[in-house]
Amino acid sequence: MFTKLGGVAAAMLLAAPALAQTEVPFALDWKFEGPSAAYFAAIDQGHFADAGLEVEISAGQGSLDAIPKVATGAFPMGFADINSLMRFLDQNPDAPVTAVMMVYDKPPFAIVGRKSLGVSEPADLEGRTLGAPPPDGAWAQFPIFAETAGIDASKVTVEPVGFPTREPMLAGGEVDAVTGFSFSSYLNLVRLGVPEEDISTILMADHGVELYGNAIIANTDFAEANPEVVTGFLTAVAQGWKDVIADPAMGAQAVIDRNPAGDVDLEQRRLELSIDANVLTDYVVENGMGGIDADRMAKAIEQTKLVYDFQSEPDASLYFTDAYLPDADARMLK
Repeated sequence: MFTKLGGVAAAMLLAAPALAQTEVPFALDWKFEGPSAAYFAAIDQGHFADAGLEVEISAGQGSLDAIPKVATGAFPMGFADINSLMRFLDQNPDAPVTAVMMVYDKPPFAIVGRKSLGVSEPADLEGRTLGAPPPDGAWAQFPIFAETAGIDASKVTVEPVGFPTREPMLAGGEVDAVTGFSFSSYLNLVRLGVPEEDISTILMADHGVELYGNAIIANTDFAEANPEVVTGFLTAVAQGWKDVIADPAMGAQAVIDRNPAGDVDLEQRRLELSIDANVLTDYVVENGMGGIDADRMAKAIEQTKLVYDFQSEPDASLYFTDAYLPDADARMLK
């Protein structure tokens, strides 16, 4: 049995009324980098404040890191991989957590390799060494990618690596390619001095993988008690994304204001890569950000069955709800 919310603080959070400046801690998936700019812009441009919210953002340690934080009530909202959420909910069916806004309509799951090491396309992985952090969201989807791209996974040597050593090992030629988020691994290699013309980025979504990527998730007890808070939060997030799409330099600076050790030009490029490849898709341009297509979600669930044996029959309504999304006009990014 999954333990829901523990402690007086969590209980108080769930009971919090929708008053001005309601505190909403938000758990990110990763460090303060370019793709997190929209959330900082929503603070700096006053969008959260306009919704009566005071939002504090915490860094994470991977694409599934926020799920247990939100499920336990330590955070009312977070940012996490919806595919990892499916598995978590299958294993913890009583957990009060679901996705409420899709952000990475096209997931950044990628194989990032070096052409000089012989990796330019999926088939090149056969006979070579792939570095993969065990908790990595992209690595979790590799068997689906291998199936849809026609790769014989038995011919790929997999080397478990840590997140901090992943790109340095590829830069040093210790592995031929790595799994990761496209915008992160690519620019980390550039920062390490690997020539851009030597880097190959193979997006899994370009080779038959129908999965969605990261989404805003919410504790369902909190959301049911505070629906206007959640909708206000999502409205501000959409406005933050609209702001950084219009002015990526502003977004990058908002990141560096919280991460002074970063490089503003590098984070602007990372932000622009995530916008172009993952956020501002044709579907989002037409429909606004945040929603999902039911047919595609059904295909994503079927593909997930290739790499995970569900204990119960999967049900898309358990993993995503559009009940808290603002009107489409408020979610248009252009």
